[in-house]
Amino acid sequence: MASIYTPQVAGAFVPLGNTVTFLANTTAPTPVQVVQGGANTISFCQYRIFNSGTSLIFLGWGSDATVANTNAQVVSTTANALPVLPGTLEIVSLPVNTYMTAVTSVGNSQIYVTPGLGI
Repeated sequence: MASIYTPQVAGAFVPLGNTVTFLANTTAPTPVQVVQGGANTISFCQYRIFNSGTSLIFLGWGSDATVANTNAQVVSTTANALPVLPGTLEIVSLPVNTYMTAVTSVGNSQIYVTPGLGI
């Protein structure tokens, strides 16, 4: 039987670590580190990001909490933040064990992030 850490279908998303959650608000919460599990020695992995709330979020990430917090900003002209629509799911490729946080321009949204491989 194959390990749960081995993708069985090319391109399918396989979770490789615990899901983390945080509440995005108009002020970014303390960044959380999303740790990839398993014995992989890769430098990048995919992150499944689900915005379960009703507000647009602007996701900030980085190699440490300070960088993630700096990058989490409402984009008005240009910024290093990823907008994620309410009620949607995004899969992005970022360095392993990335720190993440997010802000909203109004209201709040519960965010769930799962590390893994595939799309």
